[in-house]
Amino acid sequence: MRLLTTSIILAVVLCLPFFIWGDQFMQQFSGVAAVEWIRGWGAWGWLAVIGLLVSDLFLPIPATPVMAAAGYLYGPLIGGLLSAAGSFLAGLAGYGLCRAFGRGIAVRLAGERELEQHHTVFQRSGPWIVAASRWLPLLPEVVSCLAGLTRMPLRVFALSLACGAIPMGFVFAAIGATGQDNPKLALVLNIVVPPPLWLAIHLILRRRNRGREEGELNA
Repeated sequence: MRLLTTSIILAVVLCLPFFIWGDQFMQQFSGVAAVEWIRGWGAWGWLAVIGLLVSDLFLPIPATPVMAAAGYLYGPLIGGLLSAAGSFLAGLAGYGLCRAFGRGIAVRLAGERELEQHHTVFQRSGPWIVAASRWLPLLPEVVSCLAGLTRMPLRVFALSLACGAIPMGFVFAAIGATGQDNPKLALVLNIVVPPPLWLAIHLILRRRNRGREEGELNA
């Protein structure tokens, strides 16, 4: 229960900027306004896209309109790469910061024993949650932070994060590039695609680990 309380506190802290500045950021970084803002950076517009998406970890940046603006300006391929990179780096930043600096606070709030118990649970189900939650509001930041606090292995976290960030980036960039607003299709794709991607990677990793263990036994 103390870990649940810690998660709720974390979610509330991440929600505060949305309550304070959410409407202002939505107006500034949606639709035509987002396109013009990125254009204002000239040759550095690509970096502005990535910077905005990484800032979503701390600020109420509307990520999907930014991704659509990237697709409109740079096309579905480059816009998709930029969007996926920004989403991926945002998740990695939350994971890294909480793993490096948040463990002590989490131990004081939840206790070492409960964190270790959650660590075991997160090793089993965490990658699925990371991969499947990327398209949801707020939850990706909370999940990334929890993955860092519970010390999920970096390789596992990065691969599961990529399974969610890459489809999301390319889907919304394609919507922006084609000028089509189809939230239902985007929602379906972002729900359906990440889990099979992680399942394939999970099976590859398990087979590789099994082969390594058999090699050590035969050595």
